[in-house]
Amino acid sequence: MMDELPYLRSGSGPAFVLVHGYLGGASQWAREIELLSDRYDVIAPNLPGFGAAADRAGCTSIEGMARAVLDRLDTLGVADFTLLGHSMGGMVVQEMARMRPERVTRLVLYGTGPLGLMPDRFEPLATSLERLLADGVDKTIRRIAETWFKKGTMASGYPLVCEIGARANPQAAENALWAMGDWDGRDALGKLTMPTLVVWGDADRSYKWPQVEALWKNLPDVRLSVIPGAAHAAHLEKPALFASLIDDFMSENLFPEQAPQG
Repeated sequence: MMDELPYLRSGSGPAFVLVHGYLGGASQWAREIELLSDRYDVIAPNLPGFGAAADRAGCTSIEGMARAVLDRLDTLGVADFTLLGHSMGGMVVQEMARMRPERVTRLVLYGTGPLGLMPDRFEPLATSLERLLADGVDKTIRRIAETWFKKGTMASGYPLVCEIGARANPQAAENALWAMGDWDGRDALGKLTMPTLVVWGDADRSYKWPQVEALWKNLPDVRLSVIPGAAHAAHLEKPALFASLIDDFMSENLFPEQAPQG
């Protein structure tokens, strides 16, 4: 059906949902899907207007994106799941966790923060919007993606994210910038009580330390992992380290048996 989001899915076991960010798509998670699918049912949706869903109209709010992913999981019959969100996708999964906390077993917030305006970003969202409207999607992704890697255009992952980003529906690309600018998840952080891992590359130019610190200090059950020598696309820059951090978090026994009495 046209209104059902296209997605990638592989493996079996507990559901693990991967949500991409601005000008991203499900195919950016190819390595993570491969690594996780031996023990999880890995599901990577394309947000409306992006990636393989570029033929759909983009959402006008982060909440709308969250509802679109929840609706897709409903049609797939997935009742509960671990959520991982990158960048704008981190905002989306925060909204999903706020809206349906009983369904989210664990949460991974990667290269993201609780405030959509992204203070101290490499450029203000308003500048990105102005340049998007002037330059178009293809030129915009090539320019912005350079900031996502410590090695810039020389990074091995740069061509992949440019290819994925260029597929975006121009209307969705514009709407998403407005949606991010209007979103503020700070008041909800204290209610996200599920075990949460915050992952951040120490050279990230989109989300600076104060955003990450706000997550770390205000989420009730949180761990922080900082990836050295990586920027905004740490999963492509340091894939082995990124995967090991996810594995470590997922292997935690969240319900340890009580020690014998006496």
